[in-house]
Amino acid sequence: METFIIVFVVLSLIGSAMWMMPTRREKEQAKLRMKARQEGFQVQLVRLTAPRAQGELDEETRTVPGYRLLRTNIERRLAEELPAWQVFRVTSIANEGLPSDWSWKLGERVLKTEQLAVLEQVLSELPRDVVALESTPIQVTAFWREDSGDESLDKIKVQLTRLMEAKL
Repeated sequence: METFIIVFVVLSLIGSAMWMMPTRREKEQAKLRMKARQEGFQVQLVRLTAPRAQGELDEETRTVPGYRLLRTNIERRLAEELPAWQVFRVTSIANEGLPSDWSWKLGERVLKTEQLAVLEQVLSELPRDVVALESTPIQVTAFWREDSGDESLDKIKVQLTRLMEAKL
């Protein structure tokens, strides 16, 4: 009986230690986020509320990692004049100037036609697991589920850089 109790206690301790170990997915996410930081991104988990999708009663809220690049290529005075906007990969009626599977949450009708053309091109070249984009006078952000790995991080950086260069 004493042996059984000792074995049970040892197995409980081992089980607890194994439960605390990160999963393979968590290790991959940590590696990806470290690479992102080395490439100049600020990574933060953000609680996002998407616009109400067509046919839905409520807005969807989820926690998603935000990959941010700070605007370092623009003077402060010019940066303050940039309009803030936010778009989500969801079908709704607020999609003027966007591809059919994207919708505005903030900033509809504030961008010029040539800016909308750049934004549309950027949206079409983003990985499928990017769920939203945001631009403020301080930063541009891609909200990304991280399903597609390292190669998508490079694509996201290229597209966010295009947005900053186009002063969007």
